[in-house]
Amino acid sequence: MKVSNETKVGALTIIALALLFIGLNYLKGKDLFAPSKKIYAVFTDLGSLEKSNEVKINGLPVGAVYQKQEKDKNVSAIVVTINLTRNINIPRNSVAYIASSLVGSSYIVIERGNESVMLQDGDTIQTRTETGLLGDVKAQLDPTISSVRGILDSLKKTLAGVNDVLNASTRKDIRETIANLNLATAALNSYLMENGPVNQSLENIATLTKRLSKSATSIEQTADNAASFTASLASLPLKNTFDTLAVVIKNLKVITNSLQHGEGTAGALLNDRKLYDQLQQTLLSTEILLDDLKTHPKRYVSFSVFGKKDKSIPLIAPISKDSLPRK
Repeated sequence: MKVSNETKVGALTIIALALLFIGLNYLKGKDLFAPSKKIYAVFTDLGSLEKSNEVKINGLPVGAVYQKQEKDKNVSAIVVTINLTRNINIPRNSVAYIASSLVGSSYIVIERGNESVMLQDGDTIQTRTETGLLGDVKAQLDPTISSVRGILDSLKKTLAGVNDVLNASTRKDIRETIANLNLATAALNSYLMENGPVNQSLENIATLTKRLSKSATSIEQTADNAASFTASLASLPLKNTFDTLAVVIKNLKVITNSLQHGEGTAGALLNDRKLYDQLQQTLLSTEILLDDLKTHPKRYVSFSVFGKKDKSIPLIAPISKDSLPRK
């Protein structure tokens, strides 16, 4: 008997549809060629649980998620149909919960109870909510994230306050103040480095010291003569009087030695009238500068952020006292 092409095509189509039906049900977790029973589990939140996800007992796959359906119109709970593909006994007080891994999909875990009565086809298993690893990590990170957000908010407020204080005008005043300090420092350095009154006074003191060194021989000879004269006077009957005179001469020798080494104001001013006049002028200038610094301190140093530079006229004479006397 010859089979027509139409019959062959029809038979192949029926076989293909049957294989497709069997494959789809297998992917859904239902094996058409193996005996199975269904139990139900009610969860308030399924998370990422999908159809065909595994159901495990002690890590062994015993079934799959067959169907998900809302319990009522308000979706107060979700009923999950579990298709058990293995003929195993599950105690009635067993508990099911949804677990998840870091890299895999979610699945249902059944913890076996200890009752002797087993779940039957169509029974509902007890459930509980399990946070799992990701839930624990999230619970620990939530307080930390809240604290970080609070710190960031405080930092934003602080930066906003700093920006309000350091506006364009304030920054300009700070730059001007620093520039004025630099100018004052440079002027003081220039005053000290140039051949001004201070340097001239030091040179005069050095010249005076050299002169005293050259006169040391004459001064020593004078002291020796005074000692000889004192010895001669000691041999006279007026010993007490001359002893007193010897003490005076000794003191005079000490003063002479001090003059020889340039000690004291008299030693420095002994032979140089010009040095005396210059020191007198320097003291007067210093006194005027100190009076001006006390009267107008903002002209030289200003630490206030919002302060303005003192533009008053500097002093040209001391306050409430006369200048040093001139000869």
